[in-house]
Amino acid sequence: MSPKILISIILILSQFFWGDCGSSRPLVPALYVFGDSLFDGGNNNWLPTLAKANYPPYGQNFPKGQSTGRFTNGKLVVDFIAEYLGLPYPPPYVMPSWLRPNTLMGYNYASGACGILPETGKDVGWCLSLDEQMRLFERSIRKHLSPKLSSVSQHLAKSIFIFSTGNNDYLGNYFGKSSNTRQRYDPQQFTQLLIDALSLNLQKLYKLGARKVVVFELGPLGCLKSILRHSKPNGRCDENVNQIVLNFNSQLSLMLKNLTSTLENSHFILGHAYWLGYDAIINPGSHGLSDSRNPCCKTLGNGTPTCIPVIPEVPLLQPCSNANQHFFWDDVHPSEAINSVIASTCITGSSVCLPLNIQQLVQV
Repeated sequence: MSPKILISIILILSQFFWGDCGSSRPLVPALYVFGDSLFDGGNNNWLPTLAKANYPPYGQNFPKGQSTGRFTNGKLVVDFIAEYLGLPYPPPYVMPSWLRPNTLMGYNYASGACGILPETGKDVGWCLSLDEQMRLFERSIRKHLSPKLSSVSQHLAKSIFIFSTGNNDYLGNYFGKSSNTRQRYDPQQFTQLLIDALSLNLQKLYKLGARKVVVFELGPLGCLKSILRHSKPNGRCDENVNQIVLNFNSQLSLMLKNLTSTLENSHFILGHAYWLGYDAIINPGSHGLSDSRNPCCKTLGNGTPTCIPVIPEVPLLQPCSNANQHFFWDDVHPSEAINSVIASTCITGSSVCLPLNIQQLVQV
């Protein structure tokens, strides 16, 4: 490969993954991102999995209209938060090392289809479980931080860590058609299994140096079409599934409060995304939405939740023209409009990220 072609590839990829930092100094040293497809910034592009979003119409509203691997039409919640912090969008860590920016400003380890448990998501290919993401973060400390920083501990203590995980442990694992997990665990046992595993990873993160951690709760999974297809509830959402989700979220809240009270100088923040999402689905008009049930892009509708690739010659495959008036971009993932509302409320509001919003978390 000629140097000219190599430089061109790097410049193109930098447009995909990096935001405009502007000239002001970032509010924190770095943003580190963990979780699933709600936060995946392109890691699955480089993994042998069916869970991918690196093709049109994904990214049609992202800068330059690029399909970067984000499972939405535009920006993710973490992209908006990175912009507020004055940081570039954290690049996906699993991209080839010769393409990956050697940055001190954070990486994205999130992986679509995966979850807290190692087996979650592996039925559609290889994705990064939370344990694997943590191992990559440790590698980042060794390879990218330690050689360059005089105080890695100070860097990590001031940085922000953000998680969205557990959704696929229910969607693709516990409620999955081919899974036998429900035969081995009742809902309460399974919730406790997830909470315990997540707690261990958060404690490990603390030992590595993290002090400011935001963990988003599960969304209203009972309102997703992949759940509704086989549960056939009478209402618009399967409230039995949503009750299981609420129980998880309640246990997550207690766990984070316990970590904050027992781990010195730590701040474990809960992202209350459930009720905002649920209300937007049930009362779309009050949130400026025209459709809270149907995806904007065309999906197969047979349990495959992602968009069918756009073929210019086939008009029926074109996504809707008003994507940001839809709650759902595809069958599972929210549109950029919903991501923007969640992010902005988490940054400066008092109803999503508690007990501190991002603005307050930066200052402690």
